[in-house]
Formats: sequence, C-alpha cells, structure tokens
Amino acid sequence: MTPIPQPPGIPLLGNIFNVDPNNTWGSLNALAEKYGKIFKIKVLGHQIVFVANAALLEEICDEKRFRKCVTGPIVEIRRAVHDSLFTAYAHEESWGIAHRIMAPLVTKEAIQEVFSGMTETMGDLIQKWTSESNKRVDVSNDLDRVNHAANMLCFFDQRLHCMEGKEPELIKAMAEATMEAMKRPTRPSLLTWLFYQSSYDKNIKAMRDYGARIVERRKANPTDKKDMLHALIYGKDPETGKALSDSQVLDEIINIFIGSATAPNLLTFAMYYLMNNPDEITRAREEIDSVLGPNEQFQYHHLAQLPYCEAILRESLRLSAAAPGFNIEPIPGSPNPVVIGGEYEVPNNQPIIAILSAVNRDPEVFEEPEVFRPARMVGEKYDKLPAAVKKGFGNGKRVCFGTQYAWDWSFLTLAGILKDVDFEMADKSYDFSMGGKNYNGAFSVKPLNFYALVGPRKRDGKGN
Repeated sequence: MTPIPQPPGIPLLGNIFNVDPNNTWGSLNALAEKYGKIFKIKVLGHQIVFVANAALLEEICDEKRFRKCVTGPIVEIRRAVHDSLFTAYAHEESWGIAHRIMAPLVTKEAIQEVFSGMTETMGDLIQKWTSESNKRVDVSNDLDRVNHAANMLCFFDQRLHCMEGKEPELIKAMAEATMEAMKRPTRPSLLTWLFYQSSYDKNIKAMRDYGARIVERRKANPTDKKDMLHALIYGKDPETGKALSDSQVLDEIINIFIGSATAPNLLTFAMYYLMNNPDEITRAREEIDSVLGPNEQFQYHHLAQLPYCEAILRESLRLSAAAPGFNIEPIPGSPNPVVIGGEYEVPNNQPIIAILSAVNRDPEVFEEPEVFRPARMVGEKYDKLPAAVKKGFGNGKRVCFGTQYAWDWSFLTLAGILKDVDFEMADKSYDFSMGGKNYNGAFSVKPLNFYALVGPRKRDGKGN
C-alpha cells in the first residue's frame, strides 16, 4: 500500500497550523495543489483524508461503499438547524420525512410554477444595475440580496424589496454562523465557550426568529397557494404520515437560505470570469439576442435555447465550486481498513472530504484546466465528462435537494444580466486565488471585495 501524504506537523496539535481557521478552504486548496490527488491532516487528534482528483472522487461517490459523513462543521451547525435535510445523521428518520414533503416543490415542473417570481425579483437587480452608467456595485452583496428576495417570493410567497438600504438581517447572521461553524472544530472548546459562544447563539437566534416571522405572516394571512411554506407547515410525509414539528419547520426554512447561498456566489465567480474574458460576453449576447428581443421577457422555455450561456455557468462552477467540497465516509461494517484507488488504506470510520476546486482541475480530464473555456461544457462535450467533475451540488441521495431550483435561478439571472447590463471591473487589477487571496467562505465560498461598474447595455451604439 502507498502511504497517504501528510504535511509535517507538531506534537499534540498536529497540522493545526497548516489550516488557517479564518480561511479553511483557501488553506485546503493550497494543500491540494501541493500534495496532489490525496493527502491527510491531523488536527487536535482527529485525522481527515482529502481527495483531489476525479478518479478517486468517482470511487468514493459509490453509495454501495460510502455515504455522506455528518461531522465537523456540519455537526456544529446542527445547533441552528438540528436534524434537518442538510445535517441529519444517516440513522435519523427526519431526513426522509422532510425530503418527501419538500422534494415535490423543487421539481422541474414546480419551478416552472414559480419562474415568474424569479423573473420579477430579477427585475429589481436589473433596475438597480441599469439605473445609471458606471454605477459602482458590490457584486456579491447585490446577488445575495436578489437571491434572498427570490427565495422569499418563490418559496414563501412573501415579496421583499431589498436591493437598496439595509440588507435583511438573516444574510449577515447566516454568514457569521456558518463561518463560526467552520472554525469551531479546530479551536479548543474552552476558548469557544469563553469568547465565541455568545455571538454564535445570537446569530442562531436571529436566523430562527427570521424564520418564525415568515411562518407568522403566513398564518396571519392565509392563502390557497400550495407553495413550499404550505408544505412545510401543513404537509405530511406520504410514507409515514408524519408532519414536521414547529421547530423542524424553522430548521428547513433556514436550510433553504443556507443552501441557496451557493447560487449568488456561483454567479459572482461567473461575473469575474466574464469580465476577464469579454469575448465570452459577446458570444453569449449573440446567443441571447437570437432568442429574445430587447424588450422581451424571459420565459422558462427560453433557458433550453441558451446552451452557450449554460456552458458559461458550468465552466464557472467547474473552476470555482461555490460549495467547495463535501464529506464522505465508508458505510458502517466496511472492512478495516478500506482501500481506495487500489493503493491507499483508510480506517473504516474515516471522514473523507472531496476538494472540488482540485477535482475539477484534474489534468487527466481537462486540457489547460486553469483556463476559462465554456466551449468545453457545451452539449456532447459536457455529457461525456466523468460524473466526478459534475458534483458541484453533492452526491447521491444526499445531493442538494434544491439543485434544479438553484441552477435555474442562477442560469436565468446570468442570462438576464448579460441581456440588459453592461459590466466591467471597478478595479482593473483585481484578482483572487483559490489559495486564499480575496477568496473565503464557509459552506459556500466567493470572491471577496469584488466590485463592478454597471449600467444599461448599449445596443447599436445608442444605448437602446
């Protein structure tokens, strides 16, 4: 067997200084670049193995041998969302109950029913970004806001105008709580209790209070609409007949918000790549203009007519997975040790984390893997790629349940921006690196301090 590479550590603390708790994913991306397709670290006595190429990820995504591992930061965020879709242990029946109640509301057919809500809230963003020429905007924050407005309308039938002024308090509370959840496993518990517990509890309360107000508004204003909120409050699992408790309803509302944060972050990355590759903007606009007129509104069927725009989104996801990884473990009862890749042994209770930024740059799969090249993601070229480089939303039965909604929202919003907005970098020297420069996040990552100059798209040189 081949030993799994590991950075040199120090007694007792292991590799604690190889991972910056303020930028965990940046550190892990840097380690993957240095150590290759597989490596391990040990922090405070806990060993974690990381896989960073397509073949190994393909193997550990086999649900006959491996399953989702609920550990580390996912355990910590259970303080906020308990045994929810995202955080339930394999033995907890709550996952199946919630999934069967909620999944019908995020099918392709269900999304077509709420597509008008996506386009309506997207109009808020377009209006802000075309209100004047050379308007300086915080790309990530504005996309967070419009995504939040879309969630509120499409899932909960509550219209929120939040593109200007103070952002909804949940956005900040969610970002701070998930970042704290990332840091807690690498910090002595006494320090956590002394210095960080109070603010963590405050952010959790803010999220749950926000969710409770959503429920209170619905109960105070009943509707015949059978949307996600109706399913959460009144739905019953067709298999067990069980409903969600009041606390579980709040868990899943918060889950929707936390999970959906990947979509605006993905778009932020896409905007960055497009600004650095203006020829791709031209090509995408040619495609859009062949499908819609300047004053024509998007309909759901239009998305299927924009394969190159979708390829831009796919290539952005490849280079910068907004959900940067996921946890896997051998199924209980597996032989000890488990062999992966035909040469690496791991204990049968070993957490394994996929590092998607490295997997998706596997030179065995992609020629010039660092280059932004949407053409490789069109049609049959995309279809022929290995499944392991298409895991941006997770794997198997525990894949993100809102994948279709998140993709369609991201696709529509990107196409809407390309159709009607001119945009360029506010700072021409701006860049980020996967190793940590202007790059950070918790359960989702994004470019930091990224500003653009936006305005109405100029058509035919006349601005109309």
